[in-house]
Amino acid sequence: MSMTDLLNAEDIKKAVGAFTAVDSFDHKKFFQMVGLKKKSPDDVKKVFHILDKDKSGFIEEDELGFILKGFSPDARDLSVKETKTLMAAGDKDGDGKIGVDEFSSLVAES
Repeated sequence: MSMTDLLNAEDIKKAVGAFTAVDSFDHKKFFQMVGLKKKSPDDVKKVFHILDKDKSGFIEEDELGFILKGFSPDARDLSVKETKTLMAAGDKDGDGKIGVDEFSSLVAES
């Protein structure tokens, strides 16, 4: 399954394009722009599994830095600051990684 099976390709392009400047990434705006906020809980979980590149059941900090590439291969990497901000927002239990339920909550709060 690819991201465009779940989300509109044009929405992905616009959302990725809106955050091309370093340190401009805002996960709340991004999740809204890409259409993830409107998706069912099952679809949000499917997106999580696409972003979980090593299939560990978690999005670790190194994977989080490449989150935009999960939506569009030619997107930029997040800066260290952006990655840490996103991890702090999503890692509710403080274990240094984001699980599927934490990701779902992160999207719902957007």
